[in-house]
Amino acid sequence: MAEKIQLSVVIITKNEAQNIADCIKSVMWADEIIIVDDFSTDDTARIARQFTDKIFEKKMEVEGSHRNYAYSLAKNEWILSLDADERVSPQLREELTRVLNEGCRYNVFSIPLRNYIGNYWIRWGGWYPAYKDRLFRKGHFRYEEVGIHPRVFYDGRCGRLNGDIIHYSYKNFDEFVDSLNNQTTKEAEKWIATGRKVSLHKALWRTIDRFIRTFIIKKGYRDGVIGLFIASCGGLYQFLSYAKYWEILHNPKFCIGKQLSLNLKK
Repeated sequence: MAEKIQLSVVIITKNEAQNIADCIKSVMWADEIIIVDDFSTDDTARIARQFTDKIFEKKMEVEGSHRNYAYSLAKNEWILSLDADERVSPQLREELTRVLNEGCRYNVFSIPLRNYIGNYWIRWGGWYPAYKDRLFRKGHFRYEEVGIHPRVFYDGRCGRLNGDIIHYSYKNFDEFVDSLNNQTTKEAEKWIATGRKVSLHKALWRTIDRFIRTFIIKKGYRDGVIGLFIASCGGLYQFLSYAKYWEILHNPKFCIGKQLSLNLKK
């Protein structure tokens, strides 16, 4: 058996029984695999225990805080962050092994994500290569502690790797639309919680701008019907977020969080 490399792979899970085994198998060459599970009600934890005993349960209330907690559990200097629907490609494995064995001057590396809807690899519309900061030195990287689309902060320089993380983003259009609905709710709540002011004019402009940039400027049209679907949903994301933001402002009963209530009263 090949010697394992000193790398902590941290995987965030929530009801990922159908994905977790393949995800872990793609990183079995790492000497530490950590699962932070959001109290799954399926077999996620049981399946994960077949590969690692480092399984922790924690409810995800704020995404950025949740991820920062997960990374704090790592024993190694270097951490690779994955979601359960992702896989490390063989090319990325070879590249990671070389980089970590030889040493480097960077504290963070961005890695391209190869995103799929079903069996279709989305190549255009800004979906590939969708670089994400996923490999980093412990203590030099953290997420903004907000609930959706948290920014990343890090010390030092960021490099780029060439091997892909394969991301099975959505099984089908139905799952994509469910995610769109969930994320736009969180986006609207984030705007309220942070006191952000959003106008209808701005929301309409961003809706049109997102569609044009995705479908035309970033050549989403080259992915055919799927490209049109993605660009349309990208624009709709902006308008749905605004609609839910408007609803919360005009119907306080929809406000479910303490911080949201405090902002509404200002």
